Amino acid sequence: LQRVEALRRMEEHFEGYNESVRFVMNEYSEKAIPGAGEIYGPVSKIISTDPEYVVAIETALGANMQNIVVDNEATAKAAISALKSAKAGRATFYPLSAIKPGAEPDEIQAASKFKGYIKRADKLTRFDKKYSNVIEWLLGRTLIFDNIDNASAAAISLKYKVRMVTLDGQGINAGGSYTGGSAKNRSGVLSRSMEI
Repeated sequence: LQRVEALRRMEEHFEGYNESVRFVMNEYSEKAIPGAGEIYGPVSKIISTDPEYVVAIETALGANMQNIVVDNEATAKAAISALKSAKAGRATFYPLSAIKPGAEPDEIQAASKFKGYIKRADKLTRFDKKYSNVIEWLLGRTLIFDNIDNASAAAISLKYKVRMVTLDGQGINAGGSYTGGSAKNRSGVLSRSMEI
């Protein structure tokens, strides 16, 4: 119970987030961003997934997890103006009114036939449907595989045209670069909210 309370406090104060994200969320909660509409919060706050997919989804999102979802372009501009005025750093905003996912490439459909394929990353997350364009835009071109060997075989066959991430957080990027190593288990902001 004590750990849950500590985790909750960290969540409420946006600990582990960039200073700019904490600034925007705190200013918004105090209604101190003139001209701002709705600020929904960082991506990590609007999605969830099952425990077995947390590492893969955190890896797939990377730094995008801290980017802030807002209602429209005017709110993004108001928040940027507040950051600039306060010299509080930089942040990236995803206006729901502007983000549109692209068409699914043929390689994504073809990947489902390979050994070890699990699903498209966005299909392994839960979120309010108003965020679907943003989540599909962020994760709709990332495929989740069970392990690096199966992901690598699929990537080679598909000529490295789509991004793949494994359950333990290894990645093969579109274009052919590999990223991997040891993922700190339960260390990300998505892990923390899932644990709570």
